[in-house]
Amino acid sequence: MEQIPLLDFRKTRFLTSAPDIKHLPTDLGTEIAFAGRSNSGKSSALNAICDQNHLAKTSRTPGRTRLINLFQVKQGCTLVDLPGYGYAAVSDSMKRQWQRSMSEYLQKRQALRGIVVTMDIRHPLKDHDRLIIDWSLAANLPALLLLTKADKLGVTARREAMAEVKLQLSEFGGNFTVICFSAWKKIGLEETRGVLSNWFQTLHRGDDEAAAE
Repeated sequence: MEQIPLLDFRKTRFLTSAPDIKHLPTDLGTEIAFAGRSNSGKSSALNAICDQNHLAKTSRTPGRTRLINLFQVKQGCTLVDLPGYGYAAVSDSMKRQWQRSMSEYLQKRQALRGIVVTMDIRHPLKDHDRLIIDWSLAANLPALLLLTKADKLGVTARREAMAEVKLQLSEFGGNFTVICFSAWKKIGLEETRGVLSNWFQTLHRGDDEAAAE
């Protein structure tokens, strides 16, 4: 089997921000979106994957990601940081606006080819997480579940948490990749980069082949 080389995520650069899909770049190429609760370490995970401290905005106050943020790994391959959900202490109207823009992106963006759901390993599979997972199944998109802040648990507790998540995922009936992840301790970092590289290069290759036909 051909070995797919890892992409160099260190070359990732900020592309643009948009309040909704109408203001995003042309709907082409391959996008992999990061979704998660506002306190799940989503932006920290993106920064760790790209080995850049300030690529995606992080804060002690959850809810800093208020726009759809695009980061280009290479031409035609983009990571997308979606607004967080479920926690941020902002107005109800702002929450509804975030929810609208995220839902619209997930439902209508043709370039979206995979989704990463970040979940605190100590509090996984909340209602919104399950909605995103359900949606990925319905859209026939691959889903990577990152159990973030894995450094907060010991090795045994980490293993038990992952087993419990996999057990609960069995009710969805799909195939998911689950990785214990820590941006701080670099747990699961290379494995995550490997999955994303595989997705980008196989899905992007498929786009190129389809365009050539």
